[in-house]
Amino acid sequence: MSRVTEIRYVGYGCPEIDAERAFYRDVWGLKHVGAQDGMDHFAAEGSDELYVVRLRHSQAKRIDIIALAADTRADVDALFARVEAAGCTTVFAPKELTTFGGGYGFRFFSADGLPFEISSDVARGPSRPMLRWDGVPQKISHIVLHSPNHKAMTAFFVDVLGFRVSDWLGDFMSFLRCNEWHHRIAVLPGPPCLNHVAYDMMTVDDMMRGIARLKKHGTDIRWGPGRHTAGNNTFSYFTTPNGFAVEYTSELEAVDDAAHEAKVHQPGPGVMDQWETGVGGPHTMPHPEADTGLFQPVGV
Repeated sequence: MSRVTEIRYVGYGCPEIDAERAFYRDVWGLKHVGAQDGMDHFAAEGSDELYVVRLRHSQAKRIDIIALAADTRADVDALFARVEAAGCTTVFAPKELTTFGGGYGFRFFSADGLPFEISSDVARGPSRPMLRWDGVPQKISHIVLHSPNHKAMTAFFVDVLGFRVSDWLGDFMSFLRCNEWHHRIAVLPGPPCLNHVAYDMMTVDDMMRGIARLKKHGTDIRWGPGRHTAGNNTFSYFTTPNGFAVEYTSELEAVDDAAHEAKVHQPGPGVMDQWETGVGGPHTMPHPEADTGLFQPVGV
């Protein structure tokens, strides 16, 4: 079955665009790789994905697009047919893309109104082998979303986009994979919005080095450092100047995509954070609010 196979990038609309640009370039550890149509694009050095963050000035803070990858044009077409059959609102049907890096893809709104793109044949960028102590992101690891009907949204990712359930946290958080990594998408209850975007660091040492760099630049940790149970990945959470939540993570579990059996982890302090030594907690993260861009295509 045709399926989504990876995350490409997240596009943000930012009122304080200069501060957000400086954060990703000078603090978070991404590299600026190009500007087009008033938007800036930032790549992670460990991945040949052309860019992982796109920034645009807007009056309101919003998510412009969550871009996912498919392997071929035929997969894009097949996924579009399933998305249409599921009743999603289409922004545009599969076509040649004019965004930075080109490619072939389509856009749609989830049932909750969040904007998604699925594409193939996007230009690749340069990458380099990562070294221990680099302390910068390798690539996007995963994205966590809120949905007012999180079980239906989980079913959409599984039945329509081809994800598989790796684990549940209680009955309120699903962890979904689209390849060998334990999760690329996770879904929580709440108003429709992005919870956070996580970035893979090569080692725990790299995560800690990244935390140190952020602290030196005046960005304090919101929650962490710690280690989750579902996925067994380490974590540390921060917020960007415009208030978007971001995470450094490492050691995300690899699973047998075809054979892995989902488990239910019962919530508790030692499950949310196996180390139980970090600062903060989920209560210190930004309070979820419905995204201001629901069902509003940006046109770029």
